[in-house]
Amino acid sequence: MDLPDTVVAEPRRRAAVAFIFVTVLLDMLAFGIVIPVLPHLVEQLAGGGIAKAAWWVGVFSTVFAIVQFVSSPVQGALSDRFGRRPVILISNLGLAVDFIVLALAPTLWLLFVARILLGMTAASFTTANAYIADITPKEKRAAAFGMLGSAFGLGFILGPGLGGWLGAINLRLPFWVAAGLALCNFLYGCFVLPESLPKERRTPRFELHSAHPLGSLKLLRRYPQVLGLAVVMFLVYLAHYVLQTVFVLYADYRYSWGTEAVGLVLMLVGVCDGFVQAVLIGRLTPRFGERRVLIAGMLFGIGAFVLMGLASNGVVFLLGIPLMALWGLSGPPIQSIMTHQVDPTEQGRLQGAISSLGSFAGIFGPFLFSHVFVFSIMKSSPVHLPGLAFVLAAELLLIGTVIAIWITRRTTDLAEIPADGAKPPPLPPQIADPLEPSP
Repeated sequence: MDLPDTVVAEPRRRAAVAFIFVTVLLDMLAFGIVIPVLPHLVEQLAGGGIAKAAWWVGVFSTVFAIVQFVSSPVQGALSDRFGRRPVILISNLGLAVDFIVLALAPTLWLLFVARILLGMTAASFTTANAYIADITPKEKRAAAFGMLGSAFGLGFILGPGLGGWLGAINLRLPFWVAAGLALCNFLYGCFVLPESLPKERRTPRFELHSAHPLGSLKLLRRYPQVLGLAVVMFLVYLAHYVLQTVFVLYADYRYSWGTEAVGLVLMLVGVCDGFVQAVLIGRLTPRFGERRVLIAGMLFGIGAFVLMGLASNGVVFLLGIPLMALWGLSGPPIQSIMTHQVDPTEQGRLQGAISSLGSFAGIFGPFLFSHVFVFSIMKSSPVHLPGLAFVLAAELLLIGTVIAIWITRRTTDLAEIPADGAKPPPLPPQIADPLEPSP
């Protein structure tokens, strides 16, 4: 069943958004559940102690990012050609199969293969974002993307705690539970999820040359404003890897926080981020406009990382967490503005390109920040600043902020469109909206 229009009636739109929210939440729960136990499973299968396990976990993370970098544009292009619904359902079923393989893997190489397959099927977030762009009016997209962001936060609040509890019972039990969640998601979608992209709005054929990562970058090049915001998005993704890469080690080294304290801090991060994504974005964007909210979010991120990097004690570091959550104000407006500029038949490829940027950042981010952290704590280092990696993340966001201010300087903000429905002034030629009919 297809939704007849790109922007659907409000009750059906809300029902569809609710399903996509549940889809992303269940997927993030599935991923969050295995976070506490996967390194231990790798250690068990690899042998040789923690050092060897850490090396293999690093390899797994890099390969996972590379696979996502390649597969995200393919999923986006497939959803443009065949519709969002089949791609989302196949991804969910693939996740269930992958988690079952992870639960049964008797050797390290089979675990490695399963992680590759997981990277291929885990790109359903790409299609979920395209689905939201299909069914949501322009002025409501930032709030809808923010709601998806809150599903990420909620999944990471509940998932790791549940995974740690299940892993204490049996090391492989979290993988079985994750497989069950993904399978429930698949069955739920089979009966509930409508198609958001009518056949007449789909691309006439699947073009492999435009589905690979470099091909998706060609799509970005056709829209100068989108390309500029893609650079901003890449810098945002890259800066975020400082948290995934060095936060635990930094907190232990500088504040002597153990695993329990780190777990509580991560829960606080998830709560604050979920509040920003679910509540603040939907309220602030219509009032202040996407551009202002975007820039404010970037400035909050800069402040958060500077504070965390220079914090001499744990209390000061904790003060940076609300600021870091407010950094999340920037992501949904960036995505929303990008979707305004791209044709409806290319929304899937756009989201695939955005996901590839995140995966591309994942290839280099862990290496960059881990080496900066090691350099900053060496006795021979000319600058002994353990938080140097966080300061570097702030500098990356500062560059992104300058680019965002420049690239959106002539954008007509949806919050400024007259209430009487009058047509807004046209955009300048270099960033003209392709959805606007030619005069």
